[in-house]
Amino acid sequence: MARYTHEQLMAMSRPASDSEETKMENARTAILKALSNSTILSSNAYEVFGQGSYANNTNIRNNSDIDINVCYTDAYYFDLPENVTRQELGLNNSVQYSYQLFKNDIERMLIQYFGSTDVIRKNKCIHVKGNSYRAEIDVVPTWKYRRFTDKWGTYREGVLLFSDDNKRVINYPKQHLENGVKKNNTTSRRYKRLVRIIKNLKIKMEDSSYYKNDSVTSFLIEGLVYNYPNSKYLLSYSYYDWNTIIRDFIYYFWDGCSDENEAWKGWVEPSECLYLMYGHKWNHNDVKAFMYNLWNFLQYK
Repeated sequence: MARYTHEQLMAMSRPASDSEETKMENARTAILKALSNSTILSSNAYEVFGQGSYANNTNIRNNSDIDINVCYTDAYYFDLPENVTRQELGLNNSVQYSYQLFKNDIERMLIQYFGSTDVIRKNKCIHVKGNSYRAEIDVVPTWKYRRFTDKWGTYREGVLLFSDDNKRVINYPKQHLENGVKKNNTTSRRYKRLVRIIKNLKIKMEDSSYYKNDSVTSFLIEGLVYNYPNSKYLLSYSYYDWNTIIRDFIYYFWDGCSDENEAWKGWVEPSECLYLMYGHKWNHNDVKAFMYNLWNFLQYK
């Protein structure tokens, strides 16, 4: 018999409670107030939007932090395809501001509003401590980024940051959000429910000291579930069983990480702008081990 019933798994599929949602919305409002007092950003040369599990509605009670992206929009970093020059696209280096200065400015504004004891600068973000009123906040300063694909100026637009240890990180959070909504609608809202279930099961394995792998992050789980084919969610429109879906889910990704299959090489991030298994701290062996342990933890036969 499986460890959890369909009804228990259904309970794990639900988003955070109303009180947690209120705390997270308070956090977003606090960041907007902190930045609204800025003289540096008063020109409206920035955009503030949510990203991560809160924005994508895949957060759970044990993972209820909020990520706020503060993106500078008056200039952008870019990459060009081979054999295309910046002169051909009319690009120059006339901007006097920089990403490093922008992150420093954001940090100063947050300290001014929240106080130095509640603001911690981290490698890729600026953390604001939570309290009984607001959730923990990771403020992520970014710049616009464009990846040009041809000599005619066609590009994909995302965001870019430089970590404090000088590593360049590129993401596409808006495409991630848009694709997640589309997939959730296509799968009768089961996509985001499955993300929450797998996140909850990971925490239950860790809390019971059954299995833990820090490389299996919330982002990785959401990325894996995104690559699960839509047809597999729709076993029946009138009735479905979560244990049946999860059994097939585990086998699908365990097999996809095998040396014979190597399907993992084609998996993409939810933005569909980057590959899932490249450029991160995890690899396909982490996924295979996670699926193996999840199967046994759930007592599947």
